[in-house]
Amino acid sequence: MRNETLDYSEYIEIAQGVYWVGFADENMGLHCNPYLVVDEGEAVLIDSGSRDDFSTVMLKILRTGTSPSQIKHLIYQHYDPDLCANIPHMEAMINSDDLKIISHRENNLFINYYSAKSPKLCIEQMGMQFEFASGRRLQFIRTPYSHSPGSFVTYDTKTKVLFSSDIFGSYDYNWHLYTQIDERCIDCLVQEVCPYTNKNCQIEGICNFHKHNMTSKRALIYALEKIEELDISLIAPQHGSILHTSAARKAVIAHLKALINVGIDYFLEEENC
Repeated sequence: MRNETLDYSEYIEIAQGVYWVGFADENMGLHCNPYLVVDEGEAVLIDSGSRDDFSTVMLKILRTGTSPSQIKHLIYQHYDPDLCANIPHMEAMINSDDLKIISHRENNLFINYYSAKSPKLCIEQMGMQFEFASGRRLQFIRTPYSHSPGSFVTYDTKTKVLFSSDIFGSYDYNWHLYTQIDERCIDCLVQEVCPYTNKNCQIEGICNFHKHNMTSKRALIYALEKIEELDISLIAPQHGSILHTSAARKAVIAHLKALINVGIDYFLEEENC
């Protein structure tokens, strides 16, 4: 199994020119996953991470052989601090007047409070895509209210990797970079402990994350249906584990669609118990 030989203190190439440069801590219940995309010397960093994780993220970027000056764009799929808090550190390290931040206009309003230094590009004014000088294209798909008004996901048309932001994220005390979810999980009853591994159920961690963090089931279903239209090789969420098999993606989508109470409905259910 590919998790057994991974060194999480190093960067990990998850697809051609796509690198996980995140931070792993077995004592954390929420893992954050920044991703670096490099094509012919041009680099884009997606959801660069928190302030405390800056040194770890930047060290891994450097170890890929990427110079900070090669990073021309920072993409933020929403505006939470676990994605955006290290923007000032990134700007200082990259140290280029050519650096630009890409997000939705609803997000850029708040991202300016992390830093107003770098120009902000709005995805809706970019034709919902970004193109490298090489022609490699990143496509942006809006997923509003999953979980913020300006939320979106990013699809690399070259590798068919979907950077899914908080969608498919997880609360996880049983964390691996690549998920352990497989075909056995499709019809399995979600429970605290997996009957096959005797470890925390990864499906439960995903379901709990979405019940707490998505605004409503309607918003979640909208996002999932948009994602199902894509030809995907793997899903790389900003939290939790990479869904690298079709069985894992099928199982997670089925369980998320089956959720009854999400967001405000989950809150009201809990309040009335």
